Amino acid sequence: IINDVLDLSKIEAGKMTLDVRPFSPRAVLDEVALVLAVARGDKPVALRCHCDASVPAQLIGDELRIRQVLTNLGGNAIKFTHRGEVDVHIALLSQTGSDAELELAVRDTGIGIPQEVQARLFDDYRQADDTTTRQFGGTGLGLSISRQLATLMGGELKLSSAPGVGSRFWLRIRLPLPASAGASTDSQRSDAIAGRPLSGLRL
Repeated sequence: IINDVLDLSKIEAGKMTLDVRPFSPRAVLDEVALVLAVARGDKPVALRCHCDASVPAQLIGDELRIRQVLTNLGGNAIKFTHRGEVDVHIALLSQTGSDAELELAVRDTGIGIPQEVQARLFDDYRQADDTTTRQFGGTGLGLSISRQLATLMGGELKLSSAPGVGSRFWLRIRLPLPASAGASTDSQRSDAIAGRPLSGLRL
């Protein structure tokens, strides 16, 4: 909670800066998967984390903030999903010789969000309603911070949801390629928990 408040204060003061350097999208997803597996605990929820084979092996961006957004979104998805699945997905939308556009998406089969509250869901300290806060807890800061980090990285965080169906949050960002980077030739999905391949498994 303290870290969330500090991050929000930095963003609002215009003092949040990005630490841009080469990173591995697959390594980021592996770390997110570990955190989410712990957060899920023994809930009857299948956790799937996968990165398309077409995603470049390395990109240039703020690894910490990308991981933070995915962890926030994935943590919310697990919190509001009683059973079913949570899917975290990194996909390549387009690529040039110098950069690539990614979609970072988190989909769940949870309680869903009514249309009338979706617009204000990204406000600071905001959850769907007081009943949600009482039942699930939380500060209501994660989505606000995630959206503002998305904007800072030149992207936009969006939402599609319906009550009883589930939710899908996604961020599209364009990131530079390192000078020597090439697209991954891995033909399988890069899914891992604790270093073990998870392709095709429901966790």
